[in-house]
Amino acid sequence: MPESADSAQPLTAQESPGRSPGDGPRAAVPCLAAIESVTDGDRALVTVHGELDVGGDGLRTALGDVLDRSATGIDLDLTAVGFCDCGGLNLLLDLRRQALDRGKTVGVRACSPAVARLFELTGTRELFTPSAPGGRAAAPAAAPVRRADADQELRTEVAQLRRAMQTRPVIDVARGILMASFGLSADAAWAVLVTASQNSNTKLHQLAQDLMGAVDGSALSAEVRQRMADAVALVRERQDGTRPSV
Repeated sequence: MPESADSAQPLTAQESPGRSPGDGPRAAVPCLAAIESVTDGDRALVTVHGELDVGGDGLRTALGDVLDRSATGIDLDLTAVGFCDCGGLNLLLDLRRQALDRGKTVGVRACSPAVARLFELTGTRELFTPSAPGGRAAAPAAAPVRRADADQELRTEVAQLRRAMQTRPVIDVARGILMASFGLSADAAWAVLVTASQNSNTKLHQLAQDLMGAVDGSALSAEVRQRMADAVALVRERQDGTRPSV
């Protein structure tokens, strides 16, 4: 059973990336997520609430502190994450790399459909194998990860990310189409693609190919057009700091 609880981390904000010095004051990107952590055996169980996107970088320090305090690593409960895009995934991958550097691991015990879908699209679910229930590892808590094991972990990560990037040229072109058509930033265009892919149950690379075909004169289905429009509206609302009406 969990032993001691840490207080929930408050919502924070960070500056928006990708701006040049001449752009004036940077707009703050709100962090719409919070974490709670408890000690579970030799590991820390971290529950994440809210939405993981580019603003989730505001949690980076808090998660790093929890990782440092743990003996063998962190297990994440992401069932309360209602939205996750590439910014959130990058946060999780960075946390995993930090753990490997410290001879620890990061696992995902459970996740919401939004996170599961992103894991599926990018082929990264295997990188976050959870610990056994109760957080008890088979090896002694103080035993460091062997070099061979760390090398295998890194090879697995490279293979998974390489597979995820095989369709990047098509996706990059589709992102450029969205940026030019709707005046979106690169990150916002990516968020639109991921959101539309999730809501239309369409593979990300297939959606990108459909967008490229539409530029050449092929017709998008009515459902995909509606999902794209909804995704653009949602991303713009998030950028403006407003919430979509229910």
